[in-house]
Amino acid sequence: MHETAYEITTLTPQQTTPNPGMLPTEIPPGVQMVTLPGGIRTLAYTPQQAPPAPPVAQPIPTWAKTTALLTPTIGGGIAAAGIGLSYAAPGLIAMSQALWAAVALIAAAAIGVPMLLRIGRSAAGGGRSSTHITQNITATGMFGKANGTINHH
Repeated sequence: MHETAYEITTLTPQQTTPNPGMLPTEIPPGVQMVTLPGGIRTLAYTPQQAPPAPPVAQPIPTWAKTTALLTPTIGGGIAAAGIGLSYAAPGLIAMSQALWAAVALIAAAAIGVPMLLRIGRSAAGGGRSSTHITQNITATGMFGKANGTINHH
């Protein structure tokens, strides 16, 4: 038995690629016309890319909810405090002036009462002198015994 020999030929880059006989609209999905590194154009299967996954909704953190709920409350409280201070300003000014007057009265009393008491004693005593006590303490050395005398005049 004798087998038939077939001659295998390849296209060179100078030769044009024969038209595959398909229009671009007839090419099935997943198949594209590609140009190989040698310049030859042919049909080839291309991998399909998966469509991007839709974004997944993330739950809102508890701290963000709490902050969002407290923000109007805190802002309203600050606004109410500002309005209250604006209405109370005349009263606060009067109270601060009364406080300064009270401080001045206490300071005057701290100086004036002892002076009045001295004047009252000297007038009631009829010229009698008050008793003076003096102490004399002496010690010798750093850890020596201390001696002292008390004198009544």
